[in-house]
Amino acid sequence: MEQTTGIAHYWAQGDAVSHSVAYLLLLMSVASWYYILSKAWSSWRIRRGSNALDGFWKAPTLPDAINSMQGMDSEQIYTPLAVRASEAAGISSRQQGAPSLNAATDPGELITRTLRREINRVSARLERGLTLLASVGSTAPFVGLFGTVWGIYHALVAVSASGTVQIDKVAGPVGEALIMTALGLVVAIPAVLAYNAFTRVNRLTLAELDGFAHDLHAYLTTGERVGK
Repeated sequence: MEQTTGIAHYWAQGDAVSHSVAYLLLLMSVASWYYILSKAWSSWRIRRGSNALDGFWKAPTLPDAINSMQGMDSEQIYTPLAVRASEAAGISSRQQGAPSLNAATDPGELITRTLRREINRVSARLERGLTLLASVGSTAPFVGLFGTVWGIYHALVAVSASGTVQIDKVAGPVGEALIMTALGLVVAIPAVLAYNAFTRVNRLTLAELDGFAHDLHAYLTTGERVGK
């Protein structure tokens, strides 16, 4: 209750700069929480979909393996890798028509290039929003500190203009201005914790994706060819 009253006093006594700092912190908080909640839901679905990798290799054929993976890979992280690689190898769909650079490329090299392109696509997708969270986590405390410094300056100017300097008239506005520093930390801490958590999830996902790509490349360049 006292904190709410302090914020109300700070807002009432503040000028355009103080209000801009408060709006900026609010905007940073809303944006960071949007990405925190959306990426938390997406990360949970991605980790659940990683169980499809075990069932992939238990399927009798590659099309069956891809179909079984699609049912569990709701975020489409692992399935496109298998689909694009199989297309590059000419298993699920073959290129037809005039000769092309892909047709003239060694099958192993074409599969490697396709897998690398898909991994890069997934990596860019997983990193979406992390830059904003890192920016909020690193700048929000300083934005709040700037609001505090500006509020203290504004309060001291008002006290000086009144002509009487009393400790109670100085301590109140200064204490209310310190609330902006606390708000900056409130905005920054969840963003930093979420950034670290999502970075770890992305690292695990990319490690599994890289291993899956390696096994898939080995199968498409050796196992399937030997089977034929």
